[in-house]
Amino acid sequence: MESVLRAAAPSALAVLVRRIGDFDSSEDALQEALIAAAAQWPSEGVPGHPRAWLVAVAHRRHVDAVRSAIARRTREERDAVLEPIDAEGGTVVSARDDSLALFVLCCHPALSRASQLALTLRAVGGLTTAEVARGLLVPESTVAQRISRAKQRIRAAGARFRRPEDAELPERTAAVRQVLHLMFTEGHTASSGDVLARPDLSAEAIRLTRMLRDATPPAASWAAETDGLLALMLLTEARRPARLRGSGPEELPELVPLDEQDRTLWRRDLIDEGVALVEHALATGEPGPFQLQAAIAAVHAEAPSTDRTDWVEVLALYDLLRVVGPGPMVELGRVVAVAMVHGPDRALRDLESVALEPALAGHFRVHAVRGHLLALVDRPDEARAEFGIAARTALNATERRYLEGKARG
Repeated sequence: MESVLRAAAPSALAVLVRRIGDFDSSEDALQEALIAAAAQWPSEGVPGHPRAWLVAVAHRRHVDAVRSAIARRTREERDAVLEPIDAEGGTVVSARDDSLALFVLCCHPALSRASQLALTLRAVGGLTTAEVARGLLVPESTVAQRISRAKQRIRAAGARFRRPEDAELPERTAAVRQVLHLMFTEGHTASSGDVLARPDLSAEAIRLTRMLRDATPPAASWAAETDGLLALMLLTEARRPARLRGSGPEELPELVPLDEQDRTLWRRDLIDEGVALVEHALATGEPGPFQLQAAIAAVHAEAPSTDRTDWVEVLALYDLLRVVGPGPMVELGRVVAVAMVHGPDRALRDLESVALEPALAGHFRVHAVRGHLLALVDRPDEARAEFGIAARTALNATERRYLEGKARG
């Protein structure tokens, strides 16, 4: 039941915002509907149309609240129009998909970029506050404060569910791209929990990115970066069939690192589409961060093995990326490329300065990379110690088991 509610809630919220026209009221009504579902569904069963049930209940709660608070107004004429009843007696929600429009609404220009990302990922992307915090590399309390302030700002700005002005589109689209990328990243490798990935979340991020691309005029200055984001997602998703082994009923799934993956399992259709997208995007002008990340992914996707990967090109792309779109994870990825081009000793020296980034303080991936580099320079005891620290701080069970295996040697 929990997974059904989690899947249905974001799209139900989108329908409610379109009908009601106010984000806070819609979210409050949906919360009441979720509470009602938690109370009723265990005994009555999950309805055939969970999203429609949530929309209908939430909408009724909203109408009741409006009647109580402002009896003289007839909000029902605008808000209480329900779709036809289907053969099973359930409300049929309109096929219109407002999910992307809701993302754009949450990325309102009255908010800072940090608040846009936090609010949209939590309210619409379906991520928990803790998952948002891990994705943004900030404390959970910071994310909670950003979300609270963002809701107040949107209410004060009178944000409505409408198409933004043309002048707002580049900035709003850039924010939506970041949100979709963080959604996909959490879906591809869950930051915590018992499973490595959440395919439903990464699939939804890809679907919405395709919608964003379809809604973007090809001649728009920001179109190439949307192509780059979609390419990055497809090239990354293509490797998913090879990321786990031993996932039978009696076995715990085992993480397979990139250099050990069976590349014949990679999805060629996604690779071909992703490569074509990034090649087209890079030909249109100055590359953006997502185009460069997609180009790195394309180099890996087209290489027959790790040893035959063009690491010089990968490093050159990282050097450009750290100028165009710098960030802690960019620096960490670059360290691995440095090791392949200039050797692990040089990479270890570079890692020490990268590890000083406040956002990476105590992050398990820093210890995992250091353990990998120490193993390459034949310092096995130190490598096992680093893998042990990484395992103790990793929150994803599949990654933790892999790191524990490396710590045992």
